[in-house]
Parts: sequence; structure tokens; C-alpha cells
Amino acid sequence: MEQRSLGRSGIKVPPLMFGGNVFGWTIDKAQSHRLLDRLVEVGLNAIDTADVYSAWAPGHQGGESETIIGEWLKASGKRSQVVIATKVGMKMGSGDQGLSRDWIMREVDASLRRLQTDVIDLYQAHKDDETVPLEETLGAFADLVQAGKVRAIGASNYTAPRLKLALETSAKLGLPRYETLQPLYNLMDRKVFEEALGPLCQAEGIGVINYYALAAGFLSGKYRSEADYGKSKRGANMGKYLTSRGLRVLDALDAVAGETASTPAQVAIAWLLAKPVVTAPIASATSLDQLEELVKAASLSLSPAQVAALDAASAE
Repeated sequence: MEQRSLGRSGIKVPPLMFGGNVFGWTIDKAQSHRLLDRLVEVGLNAIDTADVYSAWAPGHQGGESETIIGEWLKASGKRSQVVIATKVGMKMGSGDQGLSRDWIMREVDASLRRLQTDVIDLYQAHKDDETVPLEETLGAFADLVQAGKVRAIGASNYTAPRLKLALETSAKLGLPRYETLQPLYNLMDRKVFEEALGPLCQAEGIGVINYYALAAGFLSGKYRSEADYGKSKRGANMGKYLTSRGLRVLDALDAVAGETASTPAQVAIAWLLAKPVVTAPIASATSLDQLEELVKAASLSLSPAQVAALDAASAE
């Protein structure tokens, strides 16, 4: 499997990262462990999770995904074969949240315990926290790197001005910088990233590991009318995508899928991989069949004409 660099961190990942938000939410522990075993077998060995996954589910407090991954790491002995990325900052079931030094220091230890590992490869600020000085947040992350608890740091859901300020703060104070950005970016969600975040990441050598690569499943093509909303737990949110523009995108995906003997989901991911600024999109699967789709997507190459057709269909 091809390896790509996460910014200037020295950490290498395959062209796709696996989204661990499904672990303990839409799939149980046993199925999660089956998928993790298969991910290592096929070389998609970079797993993205967060402390908050899946606090939104009834009866959950957060930490469920990390716990399942940690149990698998212990049982499999495969820690050295995977890159583990997790995040801090979103509101947990306890009510704690943010990027204060105190919370980061407490929560990184909680994540390490749940993951049953001594080090987190990529530790990310899950969302910006403007109530805390960037110097405090970045200083806390620096201490975690110095202590060997974290190899590199990244940001998620930052605006371009705030990401730029964070990079300037790190440079000014001699602190580790955010090596990655995890933004929302896919064929249906393009404008915010492409206008400012993308050019900034490209100029600064920031690795882009965008989430919702398939627009929460819309780009798989399984939601083509309101009658399809009941096909998954995410179906209720498909109304924002099922528009005339969304249908144009699905038609274009169908056309390219036909030309490449692939599926709309594979084409949607291949479109992202054709963008020089993108390092490794994050995508999830809940079955082994869906996982095989991701494997094929990682090696699918589109022609310039096919990329242009998808660009045109998805233009906002």
C-alpha cells in the first residue's frame, strides 16, 4: 500500500484513514475487531478516533471507540503495526470539554488508558477553543510530545485564520506545530475548504485528513430519494444533500463508475485522492464488504477528464 507523509511529522499513513466513530456505535465490539484485523491485513493501518466517540448515543459517555480499539490492541498485539490518531476537545458525557491545559493533561491520560498504549501517534484538537489562549493549548501539546505520550499534533475544524495564527504561535514560541488538519471536505462540501483552508495547508505543508469523505454515506449512492432515509442511522440527515446539485453529483459518479468498473463510493474517494492537497481521506465501513470497497478506492486512479467532470457537477 502506498504511504503518504502526515505533514512534516515523519509519520507515514496509507492513502485512506479508517474512521473509528463506528466502533461501539453502529457496530459492536466483535465486528469492530474483525474490521480492525482486516484493516491491518490489507494495509489500511491508520485509525482515526476521538475521546468523544460515541457520547451522542443513548447511555454512552464517550470513550467507547477508544476502548474497543484498546481491547483489540491488547488482544492482537498489533500496536506496532498501526497508526493511532485520536482527538480531544468535544463535550464528553461528563460535561468536560475544551482545550485548556488542565483538561488536555487529564484527558490524554484517559485516552491512553482506554487505548491501552503508551503513545498516541497523532493527537488532535477536535475543534478550536477560542476561550483558551493558543499559547496554553500548544504549550500543553508540546509537553505531551516532550513526555513521549504523543508523537505529533493536529487540528480539526479550525478556520483558516485560526489555523494560520496557531502555526505562527508555534513558530514564535518554538513549539510543535499542527502537522495535520482534519476538515470537512468531499464532493458535496467543497467551498469552505477550497477557498482558504486548502491553499493554507498546501503552502505550509500541512497534511489533510478530511472527514466525511463520502458525505456521511450520501456519495455511496444509496440515498436517492426520501424513501431511502431509513437505510441507516445517518439517513435522517440526507435532506441537505438530496438536492438538484446532489443528484447531479450522483449522476456524475454513476457515469465515472461505469467508465472505471467501480462504484460511486470508490469514485468519490478517488476524486479526493486526485487532489494534491489531500493526504488521506477518512472513511468508515461497518462490514467487511464495505471495507473491501475502501481498499479498491485507495488504488483507483481517475483521468483528468473524469476529475474535471466531477468538479463541474459538484460546483456550488
